[in-house]
Amino acid sequence: MKLSITILDWQASAPGLSGPDDWLRWSAGAPLIAQDAPLPPCRHLPMMTARRLSAGSRLAVDHGLALLRRHQPDAVIFTSRHGELERNQRILDALAGLAPPSPTDFAMSVHNAAVGSLTIVAKAPLVSTSLSAGEDSFQQGLVEAQLFLQSGYQRVLLVDFDNNIPAFYRPYLAGQTPNYPYAVALLLTPAATLSCQSRRRDEPASPRILPQSLAFLHGWLSGATAFTLTGERLSWHWSC
Repeated sequence: MKLSITILDWQASAPGLSGPDDWLRWSAGAPLIAQDAPLPPCRHLPMMTARRLSAGSRLAVDHGLALLRRHQPDAVIFTSRHGELERNQRILDALAGLAPPSPTDFAMSVHNAAVGSLTIVAKAPLVSTSLSAGEDSFQQGLVEAQLFLQSGYQRVLLVDFDNNIPAFYRPYLAGQTPNYPYAVALLLTPAATLSCQSRRRDEPASPRILPQSLAFLHGWLSGATAFTLTGERLSWHWSC
């Protein structure tokens, strides 16, 4: 599979990292995130909406709003490997204890809650979709974006995010699966300054220390002419 995109604009947040200067300094060194560092504040979300969203979703919607206001995208794609896992566990715990689940948790537990919140707050009836594809959620979001761009859309907003993973689920995930809220937002156009070729991966994957979108950001911002992201069954080879 081949992908070709141009990144017109971007924003990202993770513990201890927010502005472009933070990310450029981070990309020049080891790809590590200090999980106990504070999260940056949201700058565009109304307070009442922010209170209803989980931490990673807040970052995703906040960055989405920022890019929506700077540009006029034709479509929006949100990707998340785990989505609202914290909320879903709270709902299951409540039901197991024969207690009613929180109405907010119930309403905001679906996978497209974040992208729906973005279009509602922005009052923008955009074409939107929400994807989950395991370890390859971000890369599959880029595949979806490529399809939009090839169908005539000129600007596609892709936002990848995740929340904390509840302790109950961690034993069932790979040993170094990242566990912190983050969001990466990219404004994509059809021109081809970045190319990607997927290949079947036969060798065992090395331990993952970053989600795919943050690994992509590290490779791209570092100025490398080529870098590789690993997925569940594929390797994604990027060239700039």
